[in-house]
Amino acid sequence: MSNAMKVPVSNRWKAWIIVLLLPLLGGCSAVRLSYGQGPLLAYWWLDSQVAFTAEQAPQVRSALVDWFTWHRSTQLPDYAQALGELAAAAAGPVSPGQVCQQIEAWQRRAERAVDRAVPAAAEQVRSMTLEQIQHIERRQADRQKELVADHQQADLAERQKAALARSVDRFESIYGSLDDAQRQLLAAALATSPFDAERWLTERRLRTAEVLRSLRQWQAEQADSATVQAGLRRLAAETLRSPRADYRAYSQRLLTANCNLVAQLHNSTSAAQRQRAAAKLQGWQADLRALADSR
Repeated sequence: MSNAMKVPVSNRWKAWIIVLLLPLLGGCSAVRLSYGQGPLLAYWWLDSQVAFTAEQAPQVRSALVDWFTWHRSTQLPDYAQALGELAAAAAGPVSPGQVCQQIEAWQRRAERAVDRAVPAAAEQVRSMTLEQIQHIERRQADRQKELVADHQQADLAERQKAALARSVDRFESIYGSLDDAQRQLLAAALATSPFDAERWLTERRLRTAEVLRSLRQWQAEQADSATVQAGLRRLAAETLRSPRADYRAYSQRLLTANCNLVAQLHNSTSAAQRQRAAAKLQGWQADLRALADSR
């Protein structure tokens, strides 16, 4: 259920927590295929962001294989169990508090996944050149422009229509087709949502600037591994908890509103929609178990 709502995650961590995004790919076979190719897919994404040198590339590939080996054997069984619990819960009503608990639990799982990646990531960061940092800066600027185009349309009606379409797609990926009443419920909730695209994008710009500042500082100072690891952990933590008090307060309001929305929408679903959601979750659970057992 938590996949249906928008919880922004910094792009620089997506390759390391790719398993959390696999359900968005659709069918069960896609989950197995994508995770099985995880090291390669993650390398392609990271290389597009950093542009690795010939010397760096084999080290990154090896680190990714090691990370996925650890993740497959130690984390997938927990994910599978959690999905089974979600499937069972899908049969009945849920409260906003239960939704928030699930979101927080999956965030903790993501934190463990990122933390495991930090030592290897730090070694690659220490070998970065100024040209690579500039490449990251350009890619992030391009991504920022894409997000502005997607979320800050000049016409308010167009912006609201796009937001509703995104939300409908997320919920329908779990429950199947929504009826008119459910679409109206979503539209009403989005109309009063505290989500502020400008604030979110401003925070993202500030966060990106801090990442780039840190990368340049470490490169200039030839920082040791311990310094870079500590810095990466700080940056990762700040993706979930902003160092800016006003944004932390905003994030909490948004989380509360989103938990309320997910609970409201779920509680409006029919028995058939809940059965579909449970079957979807059970399919992902079976896939993750199969992947964990195939190590």
